[in-house]
Amino acid sequence: MTVNFITQFPNVTILTDEPLSKYTNTKTGGPADLLAFPASVDEVQALMTVANANDVPVTVIGNASNLIVRDGGIRGLVMILTRMATIKVSGHQVIADAGASMIEVTKRAQAASLSGLEFAAGIPGSVGGAIFMNAGAYGGETSDVADSVLVLTRQGEIKTITRDDLNFGYRHSRVQDKNDVVLSATYLLQPGDGQEIQAKMDDLNARRAARQPLDLPSCGSVFKRPTGYFAGKLIHDAGLQGHQIGGAQVSMKHAGFIVNVDHATATDYLNVIHHVQTVVFEKFNVHLENEVRIIGESVKED
Repeated sequence: MTVNFITQFPNVTILTDEPLSKYTNTKTGGPADLLAFPASVDEVQALMTVANANDVPVTVIGNASNLIVRDGGIRGLVMILTRMATIKVSGHQVIADAGASMIEVTKRAQAASLSGLEFAAGIPGSVGGAIFMNAGAYGGETSDVADSVLVLTRQGEIKTITRDDLNFGYRHSRVQDKNDVVLSATYLLQPGDGQEIQAKMDDLNARRAARQPLDLPSCGSVFKRPTGYFAGKLIHDAGLQGHQIGGAQVSMKHAGFIVNVDHATATDYLNVIHHVQTVVFEKFNVHLENEVRIIGESVKED
């Protein structure tokens, strides 16, 4: 399998047995059998075609900001799309490749005096991840501005999905259901005042920096917001801030975050998550559902 991919795609960077801890925001995660960095839609489609023909499973990740990869790693082919990062402005639209960072997309929108993406000014994920999760913050969501998405189906077909068919919900989109690969997204924005847009972005980023543990590796917001509650407050009220297993700790700055304070493993993260869910349910009868995406295999015990 390894020789097949590397020889067939001499222009694509493909690494073998590569630790994914190098690429995740938590700095944890086991190895990928094959890790490819395609730089174009054609390369993604070609890699998918070869993988399908050889029954090789394919996992696609972006900036790995709201993701935990288990310590056993991922079998088959992993594609990281961060080399696909072109951002274009056309009229009131911003068209961005899946691997572009949301922070850069918001900067381009502001430079063009286009409003609507200010909420995403500090979101550390990629365009593809934001579509996949319907990422949001400070009262705004991706669904508010996403007009259409170009995807690659698991069967290797390239399709455009319009806003009405994206089935956006809270931290959910059609892409999750179909397991499509986001290739690019088109955002429909409104004309605005560039200085006012920048001021709003600056304000939101200042609020984020004041409240969130941005100085430590984390997977972002760990839990979805339970109906009628705030996950962080429940965790705080349960007395869990500072709770630590291995090198993973419930953040002292924001209880909704778990941070890597001392060479944590993915297993440390998962153990903290499970403990938090158990205690919060015991105390408040509320189940905290994961917002963070957890993928890969556990370490096999001898």
